[in-house]
Order: sequence, then C-alpha cells, then structure tokens
Amino acid sequence: MRRPLIRVFLIGLALAVPAGACFAMDASSLPPSVADAMAQATPEAMAEYRRKLQEYEEAIAPVMAYWNSIAEKRRGRNAKRRAGQQITLDDYVLTQPPVYTGPKKPADPSAPERPPRKALPMVPDLIQAAVEHFQFTPQKPATEAEFKRAYARVAAAAGLTREQAVRVYSFETGGNGNYDMQSGYRGPGTRPISTAIGYNQLLTTNSVELIAEQGHEIIKALTAKAATLSGAPRKALEHKIAVLKKMYAFSRTVPDTWSDHERLADTPQGWALHAMVLDIDVGPHLQTHKLLTSVHFARAKGYTKPLTAAELEMMNLTGDGTGLDMVTMPQAMREKVPTSNFFQRGGYERNPVASRNNTVAKLLAITDERMDVNSAKPGAQELAAAF
Repeated sequence: MRRPLIRVFLIGLALAVPAGACFAMDASSLPPSVADAMAQATPEAMAEYRRKLQEYEEAIAPVMAYWNSIAEKRRGRNAKRRAGQQITLDDYVLTQPPVYTGPKKPADPSAPERPPRKALPMVPDLIQAAVEHFQFTPQKPATEAEFKRAYARVAAAAGLTREQAVRVYSFETGGNGNYDMQSGYRGPGTRPISTAIGYNQLLTTNSVELIAEQGHEIIKALTAKAATLSGAPRKALEHKIAVLKKMYAFSRTVPDTWSDHERLADTPQGWALHAMVLDIDVGPHLQTHKLLTSVHFARAKGYTKPLTAAELEMMNLTGDGTGLDMVTMPQAMREKVPTSNFFQRGGYERNPVASRNNTVAKLLAITDERMDVNSAKPGAQELAAAF
C-alpha cells in the first residue's frame, strides 16, 4: 500500500522543523480549545489532577473489577455456546454490582474541551433527509388506526401472534404510542433521548440493518401488492418500490455488521432510510421484521418453543444474542442470575428497570406486569382489534 500523501507531507514537515522549535509555538496559532487547555495545565494544576486521579482509580477499582468479570464470563459463555457445551450457573457472575460512592473522575486540565454533542435527528429531520437524498416523502397514514391495521396485516401474515405484537407495543410505547412516536419527545420544547421510533421503537441503525438484510423481502411483498392495484395507486407504489431499491443498494455498501450499519445510520442518507419507518407501506414491514428476526434467530439456535411476549421483548430490548441467553435459561437459574450479566456498566446504571429488578426472573416479571397494565390502554386495545 502506498503511504498516504498527507502523511508523507507531515513527516517531511516534521523533519524540516529545527529541533525544539515546536516548543516555541505561539499559542495563538493553536485551536482555542487546545490553547485554553494548555493555559490551564500549570504544574500545580497537573499535580492536583494526578492526586485526585489516583484517589478516583483506587476507589473505582472494585467496580471495574466487577464489570471486567462480567465481560470475562460473557466471553466464556460465548465460547461454550460455539463449542456446543452446556451453560451453568458457574458461567455467570452471581453477585450484584457494587454501588460506587467515591469521588467523580477528575477532569484533565491539559485536555482540550470536548466539542458539543451532535443533536439527535427528529422526525422532521428524517423526512427532510429522505426528500433531499432520495427525492421521496414517506406516505403518512390518514389515521393512527390505518397504520395499526397495516401493521397487524403484515405481522399476522409473517407469523407473529396478536399477543406478541400487542404486548411488545404496550411495553415499548406505554400502551398509547403512535406510529411516529420518538423516544423521549413530548412535544414542542422537548428533545428526544434516542432515535427510537414507532411501535417497536426502532433505532436508526435498526432501520439501516433491516433494509440491508430484509429489503429484498419487503420489495417482494410491495411488488406483489402493486400487482393488485391499478391507475394512480399502482404508479405511486411502483415509485416507492424504486426508491426502496435505491435505499436497499445504499444499505449494502458496507459490510453486514452492526458497527458498519451504525456508522451508515449516522449520515443524512441513513436518516433517510430511518424515515421509512413512518411510511404506511414500508413501516409495518420494518416493525414486523424487527420482531420476526428475533423469532428466527431463536429458532436457528435450536429454541423451538413459542416466545412469550416478555421473552421476545428481552431480545428486542437487549439484542438477539443477549436476549436469547435469558430466554433459554431455566427458571431456577433465572431466579439467581443478576441482570447485570447482560449489560455494559454504563447501560446498566442508566437503566433503572434492570438495576431495580436485579435478577432475570424479576426483570421478566416486571416486563410482564407492565405489559398487563399497558395492554388495557386505548392504543393497545386499538392494535389488538386490528388483528
């Protein structure tokens, strides 16, 4: 491989600068954040920082040791599964995570200020991206009930049960969510907390991955539907299929991995793909495949029993591999294994449901309980009637 020209240029520049010249660099020539950090990083400030950092590292050590053991046990379980070996209680950490009460991690005064976080795209941003990059506006339903009926038709035809669809919807949306509901958004003046949208709360990356992996099936289903239409409706659907084919091709420009789809999803074109969750024809298929892929994953791994709605939700919530780990666990083990085994530290500490209901049995029980309550709400009842 040829060395990149920019790197050759930088190496040449470094060799051309007299030794020590870099230390005399004028701070005014540096980016403001770097210059400010250098100004604050006095010897006294750095000494105080190192002292506080040592205190923090000593205090956090037991917590980090716990979460390192969680990761080590997870790697061990994965290796045993690949080898076809049975998973036992010894393959899990059976103690609850320690609660950290020590000092906060100190800020490094020599580090430049972090740039502000990029704002999460909202529904209008997604639609605008679809218009700009694919010259397409997702077709909204005339009413919420229309979207529910479309979802119910697709879900039932794919083999999802009414109980699975309605109870997962009730858990994810609180029992009254709309097809365009975005996680955390509560109206003007509020901001979403994630890109999760719809009945099963698909993330931007979910939409990109589903179009990459299931796009051909969705295109096939829509093509069959178009054959039953005529006139303007048929022409409109055929145009939509053509757009979806372009999106499908775009989604497959990267390897079929979550990390690659995640990078693609964080682009305006990726936002455009996520906008298809809102479309009356495509959205129900994306919502259905989000759950259906979990059902197929479980079957492929040899779990042939029907998934309860709570078990399906665990796979929907934590990912198929992690969720199946819980689903295949005998009840006696579920009562002993802490939920921390299925999370990273940050995710666990931000998830009060998982940390309060701190065994697999308790987490499944509270999921069922919330599903029971929320399934009685009007939105869930309307979806149930659509089946």
